[in-house]
Parts: sequence; C-alpha cells; structure tokens
Amino acid sequence: MRANYIEDVASWEQEFSFFVEVSVRFSETDMYGHLNNTVTFAYFEYARIEYFKHIHLMSDWLNPKGEKIPVVADLQCDYVKQVFFDEKLRIYVKANTLGSSSVDIHYMAKNEKGEIVFTGRGSVVQIDKKTGKASKWNEKEREVFQKQC
Repeated sequence: MRANYIEDVASWEQEFSFFVEVSVRFSETDMYGHLNNTVTFAYFEYARIEYFKHIHLMSDWLNPKGEKIPVVADLQCDYVKQVFFDEKLRIYVKANTLGSSSVDIHYMAKNEKGEIVFTGRGSVVQIDKKTGKASKWNEKEREVFQKQC
C-alpha cells in the first residue's frame, strides 16, 4: 500500500475493532459497475457517525442547546482494489491521534474475502457553534478518545 499514514499494514489493521457494514448499491456505481470514487467519502461519514455514537459522543453534539459541533477539516481516501455493485463491505473506524481540539480518524474497508479495498484518514475538529473557532476537548471527551487511541 502507498498510504503515507500507514507504516506497517499488518499492525495498523489489527488496531481496528469497530465497523459498520454497507452493500454497494447500483446507484453508487459508474457505467462500468465500479463503486464511484466519491461514494467512499459517504461511507466514511456513515461509519464515523456510527463510531461517534458507539463511543457516546454524538448525543452531546446533536443537542440543540449544545455549544460545540464536530467538523471535518480534511479527508483522504486511498483506493487499493476495485469494488463493484452488490459487494458487501465492512468499513472500520478508529481514532488514531488526539489533539487539543481535533482527532485524526483512520478508516479501512474490507470486502467479503477480508481484503482491504480502500483506506482513509481525516481530521475532525470540534468547534464552538457561535465563534466557529476550535474548542478544546473537555476532560470527559479526552478520556473517551484516549481509550480509543
């Protein structure tokens, strides 16, 4: 693999535990039956939100009276194998590194054979709704992420 955020694929792969399953829909493919390259980002979003729910952070961010929200600061995808209509994929997610108001999230997608088909990473920054500026993780949030990293 050529992704610069992965030093050793075997050990990196073992660090994942959380995943969601998706089936490639016909509307997500191009005229050759391949998964459209933009769809992987929608899969990342779905998996990331389910991951945040799993670690009990989404409810705070979804609270209408809440003062903070998560935003994606950057996102990349590296394609490893072709993916086709009706394939079943597992999209794995993990927190990789934690900053004062950001977290670097890694993604790994595997097909039914257990082969890695694409990988990704992206930074999520917590911001203040009113100011639009980065807002540091509180102690509870830091603890949640530190258990994951």
